Parts: sequence; structure tokens; C-alpha cells
Amino acid sequence: MDFTIRAATLEDCKDISRMILELAEFEKVSDHVKITQRDLEQDGFSKNPFFHGIIAEVPEHLKSREGHTKVGYSLYFYMYSSWKGRAVYMEDLYVMPEFRGKGIGKALMAKVSQLGLAAGCTQLNFTVLDWNKSSLDFYLKQGCWDVTSELGYHCMRCEGEALQHLAQGEL
Repeated sequence: MDFTIRAATLEDCKDISRMILELAEFEKVSDHVKITQRDLEQDGFSKNPFFHGIIAEVPEHLKSREGHTKVGYSLYFYMYSSWKGRAVYMEDLYVMPEFRGKGIGKALMAKVSQLGLAAGCTQLNFTVLDWNKSSLDFYLKQGCWDVTSELGYHCMRCEGEALQHLAQGEL
């Protein structure tokens, strides 16, 4: 299939926002999405961006049934491992359903990996839902391993009121 992978631009935020909602629907958590296109524009394309993104795009003659040429994306950011040093975290990897199985997801993941290696990163980190067997199988085929099953780490989160209370020393 003919497609290109390129750096996301400010003009891509509308399509990224659309695909974030599609991903959330697939993951059965669409009610959790609170960010807007404007948030993406501010947080990803300011002087000190919180994330970076790449886009998978097909030519006009291969556009989706809904008329989209931007058919996949990945958001990522740099982090630091106290054990291994520089790392890259892939927040999202998404390809529209009708374009899956054509090498787009693998190309997006490869690009994030290339960017991480170029920045001196020694690892790529990400999460995947335990019920998403096709994605788990895909990642394992890419040479990834399951940190939870191998080392027992769980991904934890503090947000909302709990985060406010924690910050105020109230917990």
C-alpha cells in the first residue's frame, strides 16, 4: 500500500483529535477523552511541547470511506529511566481499521523507534490493553516483551481530586 510517515504539524491536530476519539471508542473508554483539538495544538506545538507526533497519510485516491487521507498516528515523548537512561514513550499507536494489516502500524512504530535511537534512547515503552490480543501479538512479533508479566510492574495513576490532595500533602 502506498503511504507516507511524516512529522505531525499544527494543521494535523484536527485529524489527530478525530483519531484519538476513534482509538478511545475501540478501547471502550471514549468517555475518558477530555482533550480538545486546541489542547493538542497548544501542548504539541508550543515552544516546549509536551509530546511529539507522526502521521501516516495515504494519497487522495486511497482515502478512507469517510474521505480521510490521514489514516494513522503516533504520539510519543521522551522520558528517563533511572536504570537505563534515555527512553521514548509511545503514548498512542493507531491505524484506522480499514487500513490495518498493510504495514502502517509497523512503519509508525519503526519511526518512533528511529527517532528514539537518534535521540540516544535505549528503550521504547508503551502500554497495551490486556484484552487486545491482536495488538499484544503484533508487539511481541516486533521483539517487545511484557514488563508486567516479566517484572511484575503495574502502571499506576493519580488524577483529579486525589492528585490535588496529594500535592497539598493531605493524603
